[in-house]
Amino acid sequence: MNVMKRELMEILACPVCKGDLELEVTIEGDEIEAGYLRCLVCGITYPIEDGIPNMLPPELRA
Repeated sequence: MNVMKRELMEILACPVCKGDLELEVTIEGDEIEAGYLRCLVCGITYPIEDGIPNMLPPELRA
């Protein structure tokens, strides 16, 4: 199973505007399994599914 570590928050930034990200967790065990990252500058949200953040801009997501 894939999981996202909280330590990644120190290095992640919004790929669109380079703003800081806020983490919202919807499923958490020992690590983050699901939730989303929201940019505090431009407001774009990036989903976290199966522990993997999808950092593609919305127009490039399938």
